[in-house]
Amino acid sequence: MLTSVMPRETKPKLRHVGTLSLAVQYATQDQRVPTRSQLRRWIVAALERNARITLRIVDAIEARALNRIYRKKDYATNVLTFVYDELADGCLSGDIVLCASVIAAEARKQRKELIHHYAHIATHAALHLQGYDHEADVDAATMEHREIELLRRMNITNPYS
Repeated sequence: MLTSVMPRETKPKLRHVGTLSLAVQYATQDQRVPTRSQLRRWIVAALERNARITLRIVDAIEARALNRIYRKKDYATNVLTFVYDELADGCLSGDIVLCASVIAAEARKQRKELIHHYAHIATHAALHLQGYDHEADVDAATMEHREIELLRRMNITNPYS
């Protein structure tokens, strides 16, 4: 007797790769910033490969200057992600810059917990480092779906709802 087996609908597996070298620099007067261990946990959750990352939390003046220099946009943005060449050992290398005042203002405006917004932005940046982007609608949907699932696993509500 032949039986037909229907493939199960499965969610894409979310995986992370173990090794992360993370340097955190605090260049802000804001005291409401996440700890190094929180930042590490969020980034590790989003990683699909090994990485060496420097993460710098800055004030608006530095964020605006970096955005002006590297993106030709004259305003402070919440996050900048700089991807460098893959290292000889296959490890991804990059820098993430978070702007404390912009992230805090966004959290207030969107009525989100500040720490949850930081988790979202750090996760978003880690995905950018790995090649995710949101330039095209289909890519934005893929990236947002990934962020939503990662944050859900951390008991953080959908940041896009």
